[in-house]
Amino acid sequence: MSGAEGNAADYFVARHIREGRGGRTAFIDPWRRLTYAELDTATARFAALLRNAGIERERRVALVMLDTIDFPIVFWGAIRAGVIPVPINTLLTPEVAGYILADSRAAALVVSAPLLPALKPVLGNIPRVIVSDPQSGLADLPAPDPELAPCSHDEVAFWLYSSGSTGAPKGVRHLHSSLKATADTYAANILGLTPDDIVFSAAKLFFAYGLGNSMTFPMAVGAGAVLFPDRPTPDACLDQMRRHRPTLFAGAPTLYAALLAHRDLGKGAGSDRLKTCISAGEALPEQIGLRWKETVGTDILDGIGSTEMLHIFLSNRPGDIRYGTTGKPVPGYECRVVGEDGRDTPAGESGELIVRGPSAGDGYWNQREKSRRTFRGEWTHTGDTYIRDAEGYYRYCGRSDDMLKVSGIWVSPFEVEEALIAHPSVLEAAVVGHEDRDGLTKPRAFIVLKEAAKGQEPAGLTELLQTHVKDRIGVWKYPRWVEFVDGLPKTATGKIQRYKLREVA
Repeated sequence: MSGAEGNAADYFVARHIREGRGGRTAFIDPWRRLTYAELDTATARFAALLRNAGIERERRVALVMLDTIDFPIVFWGAIRAGVIPVPINTLLTPEVAGYILADSRAAALVVSAPLLPALKPVLGNIPRVIVSDPQSGLADLPAPDPELAPCSHDEVAFWLYSSGSTGAPKGVRHLHSSLKATADTYAANILGLTPDDIVFSAAKLFFAYGLGNSMTFPMAVGAGAVLFPDRPTPDACLDQMRRHRPTLFAGAPTLYAALLAHRDLGKGAGSDRLKTCISAGEALPEQIGLRWKETVGTDILDGIGSTEMLHIFLSNRPGDIRYGTTGKPVPGYECRVVGEDGRDTPAGESGELIVRGPSAGDGYWNQREKSRRTFRGEWTHTGDTYIRDAEGYYRYCGRSDDMLKVSGIWVSPFEVEEALIAHPSVLEAAVVGHEDRDGLTKPRAFIVLKEAAKGQEPAGLTELLQTHVKDRIGVWKYPRWVEFVDGLPKTATGKIQRYKLREVA
């Protein structure tokens, strides 16, 4: 399909006006509320600003923006004009943000005012900088231009940069059809949102998980989303839950663990309308899911997605939840576990997870070799090690380069971490490989304790945790070394940076 109807902004924004949903609330932030009709007008005004500034179709406009109402205005306004928005992680160092600005060859930057001072040293080559005030919004927007740039469904609509946790960030190019594809698959088949739903995602808009949660999925059905510009601490999340009473909450395993340790967590996590919770970013430990269900009364639907696939393609679902697994492929996607020879591994044997589906990226910008290694024909190679059991459930083992061979047997760091987290003294755990005196690799654990356990004697607690792991998953898998730390290094999306722990080890 080509023409204005091929432009993703037609489906997600303009369609709601044609179908009579213009008066419904689309977004709420701490200062403002925006209806779909107001969003339609505001995106048309931002599109006019880009056209008036001479920013041509297919040029890039970078977004270093907090989660406020201006983010969807800029994102959809750019797509409306045929310009490619490139959201950038607001927590990156100025040097890394500067790398992305240069790599993307951005013709303009839209930046939230509080973030501008830190970025000024790296803005020398940006032709135009547009500042958004979180409270009052974008200033001096021209009259709306109602035109939607004619686009093909196969045309690149936006870029997202990978987290870059193990190297320089890579720009993943996504198509106009990709957004609707995730709404038609995961959102429709797993979440089942309706226009009456309200979504609150602790995961931010600048990366794929949050973009789908807070924009693509509610906007597909005319529902609303709560946007929160600050850090999603447990206190802040519970306050937002009480204030806005969302029906869907989206977080990451680290946040769920921190919320479970919060004294005020109870039924509904503050929202008497809460129906669904979802998790991604890293695999959800079984004990966290079970404790959340017991405490909050709502299951967590754990899934896996990626920047390359745009959102979740493998997930647990209502009525079919198997904690400790990532569930089964989302309808519309196919998953396989393959060995080094590219053949499917037998049930119960580990291999690399690969996926085929309609939301796969169009490749990495200016990274031909990496594109060829990841996007191989119809199949996207994830770099994650999985086991598919005889019943068709997929169990996460770790990143392919995180797997450990101990006493000649492959050991999943995640399995050891999951066993450690099941102990009542442990808040968080990360496991990496470390060589002993004989040069043999063994598990080494880094542990963040719960407050109540911090006064215990380290040597006795170490032995207690080692015995706990032996009893739970096997004597050869226990961590030979245990270090107690105040926190674990993480990316801005909440993923543990195990490579930094390997450097320490």
